[in-house]
Amino acid sequence: MDRPMSAAQLSDADRDLLMQLLRTPTAGPLESGSDDPPAQLWEAQRSYREAAVDLGFIPVHHAAAKPEELRRDDVPLIVRRAVTTIPSFLDTQPSLVLRLGPPLPRAATVMFNVHLDTVAGLEPARFDGDRFHGRGAIDAKGPAVALLAGVRAALQTEPAIGADVAVLIQAVAGEEGGAMGTFGTRPLVERGFVGRLNLFCEPTGLRYLPRATAATTARVRIDGQDAIDDRPERGHNASVLLGFLAQHLGLALAPAVSDGRMCIAGLHTGPLHNRVYGTGELLVNMSYASAAAGRQLESAFAAALREGLFEFSRRFARIQEFALTAAEAASVTRLQWLKRGLPTLNCADPWGERLVECEVGLARWPDDELAFTCDAIWMAGVPDVFTAVCGPGDLAANNAHAAGEFADKAELERFAAVVARLLVSFGRSRARHAKASP
Repeated sequence: MDRPMSAAQLSDADRDLLMQLLRTPTAGPLESGSDDPPAQLWEAQRSYREAAVDLGFIPVHHAAAKPEELRRDDVPLIVRRAVTTIPSFLDTQPSLVLRLGPPLPRAATVMFNVHLDTVAGLEPARFDGDRFHGRGAIDAKGPAVALLAGVRAALQTEPAIGADVAVLIQAVAGEEGGAMGTFGTRPLVERGFVGRLNLFCEPTGLRYLPRATAATTARVRIDGQDAIDDRPERGHNASVLLGFLAQHLGLALAPAVSDGRMCIAGLHTGPLHNRVYGTGELLVNMSYASAAAGRQLESAFAAALREGLFEFSRRFARIQEFALTAAEAASVTRLQWLKRGLPTLNCADPWGERLVECEVGLARWPDDELAFTCDAIWMAGVPDVFTAVCGPGDLAANNAHAAGEFADKAELERFAAVVARLLVSFGRSRARHAKASP
């Protein structure tokens, strides 16, 4: 006889754990500036590990990625450079894997992924009785703690959890800062720490999203000659050239990004008024929903850049101050890809969809609504799995990546209840399958 579902509520210990995590700075070197405190991911993960051990979990992996795991073309340039230029970069960016129950086959395992690193900007942590405030409250320390509360409720409801069903938790670094999970989630997936059912805990308003986009980042670099403001015609004016290219690329590429978003991002030459800056750079980020779309965007970008340089040269050739820049625009401009070739997730699994919709009661993220980028991309191509993104809150509404980030206790508890229902439904599904097998 099935036991009634236990309430998935945050306990006093859960509240204390979340407050401790919110007070612990975990913005990695790719995010933080010189004024930010050093990341304490080891300490945060140890606190999380201790709470999980109290539920019966055992640590099966707690280490940083190895440098050789990042010597790949699909690793963003910012990560590859950090490995060689930032002292002890990887040593301060560990990831933790916890397992509840014995090591079981993938078919009998559920995996949850949650990141404990945050964006920069540590904020005062507080709890007013209803709402948690602080960096990571919704993205994603709050969901990480709610995940443990959900597991606890499932253990009290379904005896199969931790016996016939194993539960893995990946508590990772390297989700933020443009790392794209390359030194956190990806090495863990490639080591086989996955399940038949895999849930990545990101804010989705408790809708399940079986898709994840990836992004490619282009850097347009001008390497020309500076000049004094009294003789601007003697220099390459990177400010004018890059400003023109930013507008041209924005107009040319917007129609090409049909299944993602484009962001004309940072443009920098220099801060002073009395000189012509001959060097500078422009960053453009473009997300895409399939690998083919990503390759098409790269080709479209290169073509649009060539067209923009030609148009700049045509329009500015007869203006004295910019004639040199116009004549040599193509020769002083180069394109560099900071991030490219990343996979995307588009999971279609009738079994998993029936489980989360019919038994757990989750609504599906609308197919015509754009997905977003997260570490779930590294589950692309993994056989015999169902993978989805699901979590409490909303990235924008809860001020993730912004001042005033918060998570309501009630929304965290609703997510904990989803976790409990998911585990119980998975366990009972396994039991039905076992009975039906000869």
